[in-house]
Amino acid sequence: MSALKGAAVIGQSGGPTSVINASAYGCIKTALENENITKVYGMCNGIKGLLDDKLFVMDEEDPAELALMKTTPSSALGSCRYKLKDASVDETDYQRILEIFKKHDIRYFFYNGGNDSMDTCNKVSKYMLAHGYECRVMGIPKTIDNDLAGTDHCPGYASAAKYIATSLMEIYHDARVYDTGMITVVEIMGRNAGWLTASAALACAKGQGPDLIYCPENDFDLPSFIAKVQSIYDQNGKCIVAVSEGIHDKDGKYISEYGNDLSNARDGFGHAQLGGLASYLANELKKATGAKVRGIELSLLQRCAAHCASGTDIEESFNAGKTAVEKAVEGVTDKMVGFVRDTVDGKYVCKYELFDLNVVANTEKKIPADWFNATKDGMNEKFVAYALPLIQGETDLPKEDGLPKFVHLKKVLAK
Repeated sequence: MSALKGAAVIGQSGGPTSVINASAYGCIKTALENENITKVYGMCNGIKGLLDDKLFVMDEEDPAELALMKTTPSSALGSCRYKLKDASVDETDYQRILEIFKKHDIRYFFYNGGNDSMDTCNKVSKYMLAHGYECRVMGIPKTIDNDLAGTDHCPGYASAAKYIATSLMEIYHDARVYDTGMITVVEIMGRNAGWLTASAALACAKGQGPDLIYCPENDFDLPSFIAKVQSIYDQNGKCIVAVSEGIHDKDGKYISEYGNDLSNARDGFGHAQLGGLASYLANELKKATGAKVRGIELSLLQRCAAHCASGTDIEESFNAGKTAVEKAVEGVTDKMVGFVRDTVDGKYVCKYELFDLNVVANTEKKIPADWFNATKDGMNEKFVAYALPLIQGETDLPKEDGLPKFVHLKKVLAK
């Protein structure tokens, strides 16, 4: 295949992570160094920035400053939650994207995000192909939810999992300071898949984790839950629970909705807004047990804990962005870079492969049923064996005056 020369653009979408910038940096750095890519642009707030023709000229950034993206959390280019309609319903956005592509001679499109972002990649790729505009489209995955189909795991998950496991170990010690009893409920992100909540089992593997772990893969029964907590509390005087924000009853109703009507609160992709679960369960346990109960909602803290990032996660995330550019220049399009797990000399190894966007887009990967314990209130050794290699290694986060040194981009807008 003949070389395709032209500009590249990268955008970030959805919730931030501690390593999404590492992926973006892998993409940007590799693109800047490639002779076939004439210019590198960054979308200001994802696909919305592309539609508004608000593009940052990444060529104008200082290389040393740009390198700080690798250890900077959140989305340095800005994110969005904007869902493209199907072109068959309304092609207004697609016509605008094609117009911007032609204006800036964009021939490479990279989008860094989760399920809905892969859907965006797929739609853009199909539209450009149908309209005869050669543009190679590649998805770069990210999500702490770890629920993208195909890939063994997702960039961002391991660092968030490491933070969760570390936090639960710290909570374990904090909750045992006094000689008085206490029940602690920790709410962890995870709408339909419990990968992040399950990472609390890594703390359990060290003997310093929660007594109970509940994930959305299994129906949640409130009376049974209260009875289990009461039993553990009666026996030990302490009980710690890790619970996914998205747990639901047998009818599919979110438990968080028991205390608050969240049914009408939706984000840009139509997902229900969740929250308040720890508080609700804490109140119910207080009424049922009379014990001191503390509800902890980790909220945003678990997404961008760069100080606790996995070194493995950082390197794999960077390589995902790097591989996306390399494969696109080789002629590949309409794919997502994913991870395949291998073992070499008894040690975990990550390999980078390409997955069809048709398969990845809007498909959720859940925890295998046989990775839960028999009573579905904890994880077994299969999950621990899966997750433990991913959290290895430390971040090389630079510090200044005792505080993290994060990237400050110039963000020069293209004309």
